[in-house]
Amino acid sequence: MPISDHERFRDLNFEDFRRLANDPNISKYNRIGFPDSYRDGYERAILRDIRDKLPGLDTRGQVVLDIGPGCSDLPLWLVDLCREHSHTLIQIDSAEMLSHLPDHEFVRKIEGSFPDCKEALNTCAHEGVDIILCYSVLHYIFAEHDLGAFATAAATHLRPGGAMLLGDIPNVSKRKRFFSSEQGKQFHRIYSGVDEDPVELAAESEDGKINDAVILDLLAIFRKLGTDAYVVPQADDLPMANRREDILIRKN
Repeated sequence: MPISDHERFRDLNFEDFRRLANDPNISKYNRIGFPDSYRDGYERAILRDIRDKLPGLDTRGQVVLDIGPGCSDLPLWLVDLCREHSHTLIQIDSAEMLSHLPDHEFVRKIEGSFPDCKEALNTCAHEGVDIILCYSVLHYIFAEHDLGAFATAAATHLRPGGAMLLGDIPNVSKRKRFFSSEQGKQFHRIYSGVDEDPVELAAESEDGKINDAVILDLLAIFRKLGTDAYVVPQADDLPMANRREDILIRKN
């Protein structure tokens, strides 16, 4: 029996993404760990939501760090945005992913995973960065790294007045709340085509997953590091806004 897209892209790690990036037989969305239905036609809305939360992207001359950009249309549009606004763009990802992205004079590519590559980043942006974007990536960092070390490295590189968006975070507690609600039950019936309540989804285990406690701990870590940190909702037109959320960090 063939595996579903959900099973196929579950529990991916850095090495898995390197393999996916080199697979010529899958879509650009599959390469970044998503079924096509979760990203195809949605990335313009995702970019709008990012720009609303990181207004510095629409100023000029910023140093922008994109942690784990992947290789779909979204990072290509971010490259275009940075060119239009005279930003310097630093991209951190595997060599395999970065090979799909264009080379430009204003773009600096760092091969590796964050925060392991912080020395290379120190060399590339020794005075820090103004904007950090880490979109649909935090749950993979959570699985392979210590979130305290990640937060410390990110806050250290962020300049005063800068902002960071940890976007599209799958929170199992939020997911369970949604599928326990009447709206979630109706969503499940429409999506699955089965006239049954999503009992298993509502009772999903939180072990080893990002949940409310992890989110609140991460907020506390960033605040202890001297930044302001907030949980913010995704725009309603994003594909997983009902079960994912964002964290916005601002450095005074």
